[in-house]
Amino acid sequence: MTLQRVMAALGTRYPSEDKMIPDLIRMTALMDLLGSPQLAYPSIHLTGTNGKTSTARMVDSLVRAFGLRPGRYTSPHLDTVTERICVDGDPLSDERFTEVFDELLPLIELVDGRFGVPMTFFEVLTAMAFATFADAPVDVAVLEVGLGGLWDATNVVHASTAVILPVGLDHVPLLGTTLAEVATEKAGIIHPGATVILAAQPPEAAAVLLARSVEVGATVAREGLEFGVLERATAVGGQLLTLQGLSGVYADVFLPLHGAYQATNAAAALAAVEAFFGAGALDPEAVAQGFADVSSPGRLEVVRSSPTVLVDAAHNPHGMHATVAALSDAFAFTHLVAVVACLADKDVRSMLEILEPAVASIVVTENTSPRRMPVEQLRELAEEVFGEDRVSVEDRLDDALDRAMALADDESDYGGSGVLVTGSVVTAGEARLLLKAR
Repeated sequence: MTLQRVMAALGTRYPSEDKMIPDLIRMTALMDLLGSPQLAYPSIHLTGTNGKTSTARMVDSLVRAFGLRPGRYTSPHLDTVTERICVDGDPLSDERFTEVFDELLPLIELVDGRFGVPMTFFEVLTAMAFATFADAPVDVAVLEVGLGGLWDATNVVHASTAVILPVGLDHVPLLGTTLAEVATEKAGIIHPGATVILAAQPPEAAAVLLARSVEVGATVAREGLEFGVLERATAVGGQLLTLQGLSGVYADVFLPLHGAYQATNAAAALAAVEAFFGAGALDPEAVAQGFADVSSPGRLEVVRSSPTVLVDAAHNPHGMHATVAALSDAFAFTHLVAVVACLADKDVRSMLEILEPAVASIVVTENTSPRRMPVEQLRELAEEVFGEDRVSVEDRLDDALDRAMALADDESDYGGSGVLVTGSVVTAGEARLLLKAR
């Protein structure tokens, strides 16, 4: 009940985390009142269109393998809001989350009154993370931006290590309609003197990111030149990698995640940790242990067998491309049924067009987000892309899961059938809860 009270209070704070107010005035004012907790530790700051949470979890695991105590801040959450703020690999307890909120509330309300515009849901959570990490204390903060970078609430840190994962079009009304415009927002986390770990980018985005780095005197390490994936082989439960780091080659690295995109995320995470330590090649045994301990729930996660059910949080075309490529790379399904529920403000048609060749049929449904696409609207799009005979409709996610598993069982061929639940982070989180409850 205590956590519910906090969530109710947070839920009144507009705009929600899918919105953005283009300034850091309230966030800076609150940090000043708190004594600048975000400056009490060094930070590794991550942005990009997809891959931020997985890469942040890899960075977290790597620094723990070297004996450091990290704080990790990611969003959105899958199961519970408390998982957004982690200390030494563990999410805050409900009690600690509530305690931090109650401690900060008087100062948050002071800022609300001073500026006449209440602090947002995301700003409050970000402040809670900074305060938690300072109090813990942590040795390093691993911070995922919520939206964009330049005006994101996390961008009060001016991190010395910035990671820019691949840039694509998403949140178009807020971040821009071209890759250059989106990259300009994300380039905002590049500050003077920083080391920038730059994943492979479309040329239009790369030009903006490199120009910003030159402008502020940042050092750039580029995927494919200074770091990258040298070798990759599918293995039981994941993949085996040889990674080129900034200061050496790391062979026989087992990563318990699927897909080529997770391998490139691993290369970026390794380069970020090398840049953070700044002391040459790292101990290969610690690197191997750090990657072996990684988990990334909701990212092509196997949550059930007979039939195999995968949960994946792909929520834009860029992410769906990666998911579809990983399916053929890591699994050998002969008949795959998709369960899809999306948010209305996404490019849903493009996502469905990318998914269509990879699945035999689709069950469309809704999640519980206020931003969800109504199931009838999703059905119309799905029938245009898949054809009516390949589309089933269920109003509720639990019923959609049952329908998809029944369809997969009907076509079972010695374990070759499966179910993929995708379309939104909210969908992935709710499906995980439903399937775990069973």
